[in-house]
Amino acid sequence: MLDHVFLTVSDMDRSIAFYTAALAPLGITDRVDYAGKDGPPGHPDLKGFGHRGRIIFWLRTGVVEGRAAHVGFVADSAAQVDAAYAAAVAAGATDNGQPGVRLYYDPRYYAGSVFDPDGYSLEFTYKSWQH
Repeated sequence: MLDHVFLTVSDMDRSIAFYTAALAPLGITDRVDYAGKDGPPGHPDLKGFGHRGRIIFWLRTGVVEGRAAHVGFVADSAAQVDAAYAAAVAAGATDNGQPGVRLYYDPRYYAGSVFDPDGYSLEFTYKSWQH
């Protein structure tokens, strides 16, 4: 099980605005700022997102590798997938697969996919057998 993920972004303000909008329908609304100076030498400043005090998704400023990463976010329903997908597109994402069943994985796998403003692949996923 993953504890956290870091993504490097080119424009922190734009990315904070994007992820605040895109993750809100999933209930990922907690925000934390971490000052790199409080960590070991060379630690970057981080902007975190989470739920119920558990911060799992972090942004740092730097050179973007674009499509080098794919991040899947858990949704609690197909409707939540639809809402997250719509919020992401409204906040500047590019479509990478409209919400729907992904039969090539499983008939119970429902997802919507986008590319964030830096080109990272994001997937909002509802897997009924995992709930």
